[in-house]
Amino acid sequence: MKTASNLGIWMDHQTAHLMEFTTDPIQTTTIDSKFTHEEKEQTLGRSENLMHNKEQHEQADYYRELGEHIRHYDHVLLFGPTDAKVELLNSLRKDHRFADIVIEVEQADKMTANQQHAYVKAYFSKRLTLI
Repeated sequence: MKTASNLGIWMDHQTAHLMEFTTDPIQTTTIDSKFTHEEKEQTLGRSENLMHNKEQHEQADYYRELGEHIRHYDHVLLFGPTDAKVELLNSLRKDHRFADIVIEVEQADKMTANQQHAYVKAYFSKRLTLI
């Protein structure tokens, strides 16, 4: 049986910062999408259709890698400035392995690492007091 665990993920389409809510200090793991701006420019120069296909495949791999981390937690907060968090949520909802995981999404601006840690601490601390 796994213990209750909470994970906060600040993300956009390029980078995800995974922060497990535990005792201080919060450790951050970073996962980067492999579809870089340079790669986008390079493939766009050859074909716009090729660029979109490559971007979709790389994005799916990025979300799949995040899902592998998420599946070990009970409660996950996805937050960040872009629609990437909603796209990830929609991707996870299609997979039955994530059915018992509470996943919530909140809009947030670009943040420093300290701001991200404070956001995760405040979110899960408030949630724990409501239980």
